[in-house]
Amino acid sequence: MIFETHAHYDDKAFEEDREALLASLEKNGIGRVVNISSDLRSVEDSLSLAERYPFVYAAVGIHPSDTAELTDEDLEWLKEKCSHEKAVAVGEIGLDYHWKEPEPKIQKKWFERQLLLAKEVDLPVVIHSREAAKDTLDIMKALHAEECGGVIHCFSYTKETAAEFLKLGFYFGIGGVVTFSNAKKLREAVEYLPMDRIVLETDSPYLSPEPNRGRRNTSLHLHDIAKKIAEIKGLSYDEVAARTWENAVRLYRIGR
Repeated sequence: MIFETHAHYDDKAFEEDREALLASLEKNGIGRVVNISSDLRSVEDSLSLAERYPFVYAAVGIHPSDTAELTDEDLEWLKEKCSHEKAVAVGEIGLDYHWKEPEPKIQKKWFERQLLLAKEVDLPVVIHSREAAKDTLDIMKALHAEECGGVIHCFSYTKETAAEFLKLGFYFGIGGVVTFSNAKKLREAVEYLPMDRIVLETDSPYLSPEPNRGRRNTSLHLHDIAKKIAEIKGLSYDEVAARTWENAVRLYRIGR
């Protein structure tokens, strides 16, 4: 079985077949899913999915691109949601400099606030970092992110940057990008990373792996990602599936 560590099944891309798709996962080898929040509404939706499906869990947090209107009251509300029995992480939080809004100052403020929240409620974090490696690392080091731990979602930096995140004890979410022909640096990072720090993710409905690149992604494509990692690491598919499952269990502190 495979553990899907990062998906967005509350997304409108799944409006027409969400129930059927989720019902099909177990028979297709997907045993657990963590649905990741991105804004206030998706926090509610993710927790609702987790309540409805025994194999689904939720991460609650605000994506950097959605932090412009956040308030202190919203942060208190998030803190309450963190106490839900199926909330297993604070995320996705972090920095995204690919987009111009909101400005980095605002993104940094709410990354810091949510990182501190995670430490307060004793949950790991799911970190989104796009074109912002230095600032992400600087904030994580300054606020001692290693005390709560977590995962770098959709890791896409070099092996040298991976080494810095590794020093903080973080896991690395590897998704469909690793199968892309232009992802040489990511494959080098995957080759470098110890197997006990890699977890599988799709970021569904985004970033479908080859040969489905450009189409809607689902957890059913995790098999293609696991196969590519097996090829890079010189392992069997079954070993990659088993070891990444164990890693995800440790990351999210979910019973076996």
